[in-house]
Amino acid sequence: MVLAPKLVVKQSQQLALTPQLMQSIKLLQFSSLDLSAYVEGELERNPFLERDDGEQSSAQADASSRNDASEHGEDGFDRDLVMSQMETSQEGLASQLDADLSSVFTEERSQEQLEARSASKEEQWQLPSHGITGTESDYNLEAFVASNATLADYVMEQAALALPEPVDQMIAQHLIGFLEVTGYLQFDEIEVAELLGTSPAHVLQVLAVLQSLEPSGVCARSLKECLSIQLREKDRFDPAMQALVENIELLAKHKLAKLQQLCGVDQDDLADMVREVRDLNPKPGNAFGGEPVQAIVPDAVVKEAPDGGWQVELNTDALPKVLVNQTYYSTLNSSSHDRKDAAFFTDSIQTANWLVKALEQRAHTILKVATEIVRQQDGFFAKGVQHLRPLNLKAVAEAIEMHESTVSRVTSNKYVATPRGIFELKYFFTSAIASSEGGEAHSAEAVRHKIKTLIDAEDPKKILSDDALVKALKLEGMDIARRTVAKYREAMNIPSSVQRRRVKNSALTN
Repeated sequence: MVLAPKLVVKQSQQLALTPQLMQSIKLLQFSSLDLSAYVEGELERNPFLERDDGEQSSAQADASSRNDASEHGEDGFDRDLVMSQMETSQEGLASQLDADLSSVFTEERSQEQLEARSASKEEQWQLPSHGITGTESDYNLEAFVASNATLADYVMEQAALALPEPVDQMIAQHLIGFLEVTGYLQFDEIEVAELLGTSPAHVLQVLAVLQSLEPSGVCARSLKECLSIQLREKDRFDPAMQALVENIELLAKHKLAKLQQLCGVDQDDLADMVREVRDLNPKPGNAFGGEPVQAIVPDAVVKEAPDGGWQVELNTDALPKVLVNQTYYSTLNSSSHDRKDAAFFTDSIQTANWLVKALEQRAHTILKVATEIVRQQDGFFAKGVQHLRPLNLKAVAEAIEMHESTVSRVTSNKYVATPRGIFELKYFFTSAIASSEGGEAHSAEAVRHKIKTLIDAEDPKKILSDDALVKALKLEGMDIARRTVAKYREAMNIPSSVQRRRVKNSALTN
């Protein structure tokens, strides 16, 4: 056998991930907000992309008709020709009117008046407090809207009056920088003292002043300190109350007998003390709110069809609408003789066409996946979460003849509005729990819902343990282990049977 180099023509197929294909895959997993931000960036970069507002064509037609009317007039006269024949200078007007206009109007004086009037308007619209200037054309009423006062601003205003020394104000400003939305401070006084060149005692002295400000309990470093500050202001921080605050974790566990022993009070006094503590504000900064909550924009809407089924529609408000301006491209490309400009125009028009097609494909894929999910989970929409079926990505991918990775990207950060609320598409994919009777498997979400229902309906005198929950679920046809019940219960932040018994017994006592 002789080994020798040779040329061979071979035909094969392979998948090449081009940049546009990779970007199309990235568009699939974008949320509606991320997609809007991406499209806005493309609209700024690409000259051939424009928004599809639906009113642009009519507005352009109205503008062109107004331009034609202003140029030729409704009676057919050419206004440019008429205006060019009119005398506008001082000599021409004086000869036509047979009058002396030197004391009435001069070109030099008119120019000075226009410049002075323009300068006065610019000075009129200067807003030094906001650091912006403008004229009548860019006047923005929103510039006068007051911003929401933050907790840090509110505390700093009080600190400026409570701390007259500039050094103390500087320390207070640094400490307020650590202020959380809830009103708590988390810092190390030794590190702050070294950074500001002072002593830790000085830092704690300024902190004590900050803790005396409003709202009551602000700038506390822990829950116990926050409650102590509020009780001191009410003159209720006696030794018994101090012992209660120091052992506040026992109150959370409803170990009232232990608390009663530590505080040295009887049952009635302890009940009054507990009521006082519960009336306090554990998060004093919440009154000022925080960042505005971003509303969820559903990508699809599920409605009940006239035939009793379910109809899935895309939410058009969540879909960016863009168009490709082919006319503008033809105009620029025909008038350009530079190779660089021509290459830029060609690349931009290709990118614009690709983006429009990619957005259409993304919307079609979302609708296809959402429709299949609704078809397989019709029991949930008709009867509730207890009828949610086990479902995985593979079942949906096989039904719509797509890859599992595509379905995973489509269902990430996508929401659907249903008659039962707004849910993420991932919510409908749950693992299967075997049936104790050999029938159809149950969804893990349905099992969690059943556990919560049993616990909510339990008798305060007969609290259900995890073993009792296992037996109750088995009677419902759900074969589940005790450790799985405990895992689901902890995931729903439901305490154990011992803790629930203490809570409900204390409620009955009060």
